Amino acid sequence: MPIKQSAKKYVRVTDAKTEKNKKIVGIFRNALKKTREAVTGQNLEEAKEWLKKAIKGIDKAVAKKVLKKNTAARKKSRINATVKKAVLSEKK
Repeated sequence: MPIKQSAKKYVRVTDAKTEKNKKIVGIFRNALKKTREAVTGQNLEEAKEWLKKAIKGIDKAVAKKVLKKNTAARKKSRINATVKKAVLSEKK
């Protein structure tokens, strides 16, 4: 445990930031998971809706500096490709 007052404050600040970041990360991770589940279940309309929510959550995470810009771009690209592939395969 920290002894100095400034170190104690730093622990409190870190805990608060960690809680805030967990909420932000949880939102987009949940949306990514739901999107993948919808794709595997062949429920493409639901997958499209969750894709929008996932992209929105990822963008918010970038704006709040929880995710790096390139990490967000990679995640969006991969999930978008997954949904697009499922939609194209259904049309055939």
